[in-house]
Amino acid sequence: MTAELEAATKNLQRNGFLDLDVDPTLDLVAEINRLKKEKNAVILAHYYQESEIQDVADFIGDSLALSQKAAQTDAGIIVFAGVHFMAETAKMLSPKKKVLLPDLKAGCSLADSCPPHLFRKFREKYPDHIVVSYINCTAELKTLTDICCTSTNAITVIESIPKNKPIIFAPDKNLGQYLIKKTGRDMVLWNGACMVHEIFSHERIAKLKARHPEAKFIAHPECEPHILEMADFIGSTTGLLKYTMRDATQTYIVATESGILHQMQKASPHKTFIPAPPNNNCACNDCPHMKRNTMEKLYLCMLHEMPEIVLPDWVIEQGVKSIDRMLEISEKAGLGLEKQA
Repeated sequence: MTAELEAATKNLQRNGFLDLDVDPTLDLVAEINRLKKEKNAVILAHYYQESEIQDVADFIGDSLALSQKAAQTDAGIIVFAGVHFMAETAKMLSPKKKVLLPDLKAGCSLADSCPPHLFRKFREKYPDHIVVSYINCTAELKTLTDICCTSTNAITVIESIPKNKPIIFAPDKNLGQYLIKKTGRDMVLWNGACMVHEIFSHERIAKLKARHPEAKFIAHPECEPHILEMADFIGSTTGLLKYTMRDATQTYIVATESGILHQMQKASPHKTFIPAPPNNNCACNDCPHMKRNTMEKLYLCMLHEMPEIVLPDWVIEQGVKSIDRMLEISEKAGLGLEKQA
């Protein structure tokens, strides 16, 4: 290891990413594509990444579908341009592959809102309850979960549980409240939420709708109930994208992280997409954790094959059971891979 890389590795422990200067004249797209071939790597990019990262990725989508696709490839290295829990899920589904995350500090406010040690004590209060956890949670929380779910298959998962079985739903209280309304099940909710989906302004959205009466308002179910009540359509990130592709409306106000607008615009260049305004001074709603990943960090991550996601064997063995159970339920219900995002 060179002195430069050794120093950068020490900074990695502190900063969460390799702290090396990148030649500003370097063609990062060409270099990243070269490294993909040389290292037999596959790049996964979540919809909330910067547009240039999405454009260089092999697969773009929601977290679970990306991890499933990567597991099906013969790639030896998975580079996940997303947040920490997503890379953990990729590692759980591909335990023998090396999984890299450009910035280890690319966390998730929702996953962080449910610390496993606190949830374990919470669960002990309800020993007869089945635990359903949203995929947006840590690997360790999945070890305390009976069945995982995504925002698309959550209703199917909840309805698969016998009505005489009480349910704990974690970690997203907003998605939980939405599921209670849709399924009629009375669930115990963990008090967690996504910072991105909790700062939309009802007043500013109402004004925006008034200025664009021709527009449809579409929202992710992680949004607060008073925002969802305004929506013409509610769906997962993939669901929102597909809706805008098949629907005849020409203008949409979109209540989720603004990164998805890049794919919406690419799929429907003749349509107009407006990010729903948050309750702050920003004109759009970006996830600061997702945006920690950059093209420079992606390049360095692939070049030096670090930072790497490492999970204890027991976490993988116990945690993946909740994902497998979800996939069994989805398969029985006829939900294919493309719908499980």
